[in-house]
Amino acid sequence: MAYVQRDQWDQHYAQDRGFRPLGQAERDLLAEHVPAPAGGRALDAGCGTGELAAYLGELGYLTDAVDFAESALDQARAKRADAVGVRWLCLDIAHDDPAELSEDGYDLITLRLVYPFLADRQRVMHALAHRLRPGGAIVVITPLAADTSADRRDIALDEDEIQVLTERWQTVERFDADGLAVLVLRDALKEFIAVEEEGAPSVAGAAECP
Repeated sequence: MAYVQRDQWDQHYAQDRGFRPLGQAERDLLAEHVPAPAGGRALDAGCGTGELAAYLGELGYLTDAVDFAESALDQARAKRADAVGVRWLCLDIAHDDPAELSEDGYDLITLRLVYPFLADRQRVMHALAHRLRPGGAIVVITPLAADTSADRRDIALDEDEIQVLTERWQTVERFDADGLAVLVLRDALKEFIAVEEEGAPSVAGAAECP
């Protein structure tokens, strides 16, 4: 797994290094399979420079765009100044106090090119599943290990890792977006949610952003 520290991500974005742009195939899949309901709220976890968050705003979501790299958020605020309905938050979803997130939950939670970098994947997914509104979905967009060079293996998921990710959900849809796997997860199993309710480690220990 590709564990990358906060200061490393800050440096990554400060050097104006980004990630694969949001493709039209991804846009089309999101518009078709997770359209915004009336009053819909979205959480874009690991938003980077904000391209996906801005698009979710275009779809009609009120979006909390979250990243723990302040340099990424600086670029997002500058590049997406005209984004509609987007709130930029400096937050580590794996470790920081989630008090700034919507208390009313979310209809959509996205993790685009993020999930392989999570150090404690199951705990984070427990917490995010607990924040979904009824009928909501978590969308994970990721490269596949089979299509990724060995020196970049840590940015991708293999089929076993995808199985672990999806096995706690009643409804799983999988699509291809120009080589990226798009996983739409709905209806978390009750025992999966119960782990969070009954005492899974909470996301705490906030680190202040500049």
